[in-house]
Amino acid sequence: MNAKPVLIVGGGPSGLAAARALADVGQRAILVEKEPRLGGAPILSGYAKLVPSGEWAKDAIGGMVSAVEGNSLVTVHRGCTVNEFDGKPGDFRAKLSNGVSVEAGAVILCTGFTHFDSVNKPEWGFGTFPDVVTTTQVEQMISSGQGVRCPSDGRKPQRVAILLCVGSRDRQIGREWCSKICCTVSSNLAMEIREELPDCHVYIYYMDIRTFGLYETKYYWKSQEEFKVKYIKARIAEVTSNGEKLIVKGEDTLVKRPITIPFDMVVHAIGMDPNVDNKTLAKTFGVGLEPHGFIGKGNSYDALGATTRAGIFVAGAATGPETIDDSIAQGNAAAMAAFALVSQHAARGVAA
Repeated sequence: MNAKPVLIVGGGPSGLAAARALADVGQRAILVEKEPRLGGAPILSGYAKLVPSGEWAKDAIGGMVSAVEGNSLVTVHRGCTVNEFDGKPGDFRAKLSNGVSVEAGAVILCTGFTHFDSVNKPEWGFGTFPDVVTTTQVEQMISSGQGVRCPSDGRKPQRVAILLCVGSRDRQIGREWCSKICCTVSSNLAMEIREELPDCHVYIYYMDIRTFGLYETKYYWKSQEEFKVKYIKARIAEVTSNGEKLIVKGEDTLVKRPITIPFDMVVHAIGMDPNVDNKTLAKTFGVGLEPHGFIGKGNSYDALGATTRAGIFVAGAATGPETIDDSIAQGNAAAMAAFALVSQHAARGVAA
């Protein structure tokens, strides 16, 4: 039985997991990544310590990259995309932008997400004041070893505000969805800041706290009780400056009164947008998108990871906001669904 390879599009956590899972059962895979490096957002955006393992992204995801790059059953194409695609389950054909044509028995889309661009929330100071940054930028400060510093002059901040739901749960800018992981990541980031700068006061402004499942104890309560992170339930009006400090203005929604606090640094906890390439991907592969623009999923009770087109599966944040751990699990599940499909078609070919 000689099954055709499985084409995996996207080399982030879910794509890496899918490729390795297929190789582990002896199934060939072709991994296509548009960036020059594998690893997805955790590597390309320089994430620091991951939730919930606490491992450094460069080690945890970097280990996944090494396992795939060193596997003879996985062919990797970096810096290219799928330009043309047609066929049917068990017999797909794709042409890559590097001029290579490949055959595949099934496809797994692991194309991830795009970070929300805080320029789309100008009233909260990003792009106007250099010390208004994003969670991703703070992650980069930590992972690079430089430590958390105010970009304007390199000083250590004495007071930091983290604003939740920037680009999430906001109908005014067309982002109605919860990005799922921002609350937990922000609690973790607040603890990392306090660990590095014990004299720095960290405030988290929130609408609601959604450290879902078992994360409540490990992040929300731990950050308050052990690291003395302060939580303020508020509606933010604007972020301005008095010339020396950033000023966060809003309403404390618990006591229903205005609140104005000066800070050295303000951090936007940015949400997860659909991949900017999703419309192109949907057209190329003939799959549907859900109303917000993420790749649409089929019925999970039938085939986990199915899309609206037979033989094409999807995993991870391509379908909506997702954790890294769950993206990896979905990559594994989609890999087994794809493996079952290509194996069945190969068996039919032998029987014929």
